[in-house]
Amino acid sequence: MLKVLILCLLPFSLLAKENSIKLIDVKTLESTIMVKMNYFTTDNFVGVVVDGYKANTCLLSKPAATALARAQVLAQKKNLSLLVHDCYRPQRGVDHFIRWSNDAKDIKTKKKYYPNIIKNKLFKLGYIATKSGHSRGSTVDLTLYDLKKKTSMEMGTIYDFLDPLSNTINFNISKEAQSNRQILVDLMATAGFKNYSKEWWHFTLNDEPNKNIYLDIIIK
Repeated sequence: MLKVLILCLLPFSLLAKENSIKLIDVKTLESTIMVKMNYFTTDNFVGVVVDGYKANTCLLSKPAATALARAQVLAQKKNLSLLVHDCYRPQRGVDHFIRWSNDAKDIKTKKKYYPNIIKNKLFKLGYIATKSGHSRGSTVDLTLYDLKKKTSMEMGTIYDFLDPLSNTINFNISKEAQSNRQILVDLMATAGFKNYSKEWWHFTLNDEPNKNIYLDIIIK
């Protein structure tokens, strides 16, 4: 019932298309993919659980989920695993980011996530968008996990660090981190994803479906 109510709030031109869109849990295709959806926790740049995140579940379009499963197989051949931090993002989650960015008094996460940027400039600088590719269901945020060392690989910054240091190519981070970022980019490219140059963790399926659709289905 809740899903139906959400869909009814959308413009009619989007409704028919959205009814035919299916998001699937990536673990149904590849159970070994590690999932830690940060927006389902308070460990994120907003500092609270984000609207629309009711489960620690990575949902993607079937083509994107299939490609991500391929990427996991490639990672495992290197004794690594994918560690996913965000997948499909409901539009209400994006709207939550917008409200947060307009609240100048809420800076409790500034030191950890955006120490060098004024929060109301995050949209202009391309770190947050009013319409996110995540809401189309074929974009994923992730890192690599070392299965031997049992720890995430060094990437130079934490996930969602809103700063030029997070640019995929950045020479102000360690050589190890630069190399690890390139390993991630190459692995994901082989599986069919392209990287967003300002965020080393952000990848979108090359031939993504639903390019003009922004979904608002709750993750549960």
